Amino acid sequence: MSAYPPVKCPTCKKTGPWLEQSYGPFCGKRCKLVDLGKWFNGEMVIEEPLRGDHFEGYADLPPGSYLDRPE
Repeated sequence: MSAYPPVKCPTCKKTGPWLEQSYGPFCGKRCKLVDLGKWFNGEMVIEEPLRGDHFEGYADLPPGSYLDRPE
C-alpha cells in the first residue's frame, strides 16, 4: 500500500504515485523542467503578495513534522 495517494502531474496531467519519486509532484524530470521554464518565462506568476490574513488559523498549530505530510 502506498503512503501517498495518486496525484496528477501538474504538467502532463498523468496520474500516478509521483509523490513517492524524486521528481514529485511531477511524473519525471522533463515535466519538472517544463514547469520551471514556464516560471522563468513569466507564463506563471503569483498574482498577489501574501498577507497576514492568509495565515489566520495556522498560528495555533503545534509544531511537528506531521505538517509536512499530506492527509
